[in-house]
Formats: sequence, C-alpha cells, structure tokens
Amino acid sequence: MWYAILGTDNDHSLEARKAARPAHLARLNALRDAGRLLLAGPFPAIDAEDPGPAGFTGSLIVAEFEDLHAAKAWAAADPYVAAGVYRDVDVRPFRKVLP
Repeated sequence: MWYAILGTDNDHSLEARKAARPAHLARLNALRDAGRLLLAGPFPAIDAEDPGPAGFTGSLIVAEFEDLHAAKAWAAADPYVAAGVYRDVDVRPFRKVLP
C-alpha cells in the first residue's frame, strides 16, 4: 500500500537539511530503485523553485510499504529526523487515484 510521509521542518533547519541531504536522498533512491517511490520533494518556504536562504518548511514522500508500521519505522529512521531537520513526521495511508 502507498503511504504519505509528511515531515515538517524545525525553524532555521536549512543548514542541517543541507548536511543530511545526501543520506536522505540515498534512502529515497533505494526506494525508487526498488520501484516503491511514487514521489518525493520539499516544500519551499517561499513561492520559488529555489528558495535560497528562506529554505523549506517540510517534505512530502509517497512510497509503498508493507504496512503502516513499516512506513512509520522507515520515516523514523530518516536522516532528517536524526539531524533535527523535522520537528514532526506524520505518516498516513494514501490511495492513488490519478493519474
């Protein structure tokens, strides 16, 4: 089943986000390579493709997991959690309808 993982950034987390990004992307690439990643990306803090020093307010990942417990465990082990980028992470079942 698909699960939406919504991470909300702590204030002033841009430097921690930059430092943890390679490890974060490696995990996402592993999901992609296994055919389990639907989409992933950050929410810019301003209305711009590259928000510069304004940074980001969080991220959305939609990926396939065996069950909710597995999705929550994967999300809890994210490098952004360990680095203090996310102040909270919400994991919910997701049903893809379109496209």
